[in-house]
Amino acid sequence: QVQLVESGGGLVQVGDSLKLSCATSGRTLSRYNMGWFRQAPGKEREFVAWISWSGAGTTYTDSVKGRFTISKDDAKNTVYLQMNNLQPEDTAVYYCAFYNSGHSRYVSSYDYWGQGTQVTVSS
Repeated sequence: QVQLVESGGGLVQVGDSLKLSCATSGRTLSRYNMGWFRQAPGKEREFVAWISWSGAGTTYTDSVKGRFTISKDDAKNTVYLQMNNLQPEDTAVYYCAFYNSGHSRYVSSYDYWGQGTQVTVSS
């Protein structure tokens, strides 16, 4: 059974940092590309970051480049999202997911998702 469990969200101030974790099970993480997405109230789920199975390749949406870093620890079966200099527009529920096929920025390209963790940035 494939499972993903996000954690690390919370309420922070503008400019603060958070590190999200996504603990996975049921698949060998080292064989899979992974993604982070987010969904703000009333908006569609949007791509945030992607990491290749080897960890050597990463991509980010433009709004988080230079502030967010995606990484993975295969030994711990965990994917991370380090978020620095958080802004009110980063407020959302953050999800991690296993990539399946297709364009890495599309929700439909991922087959298993976690339940999400809330990040709220207060000004």
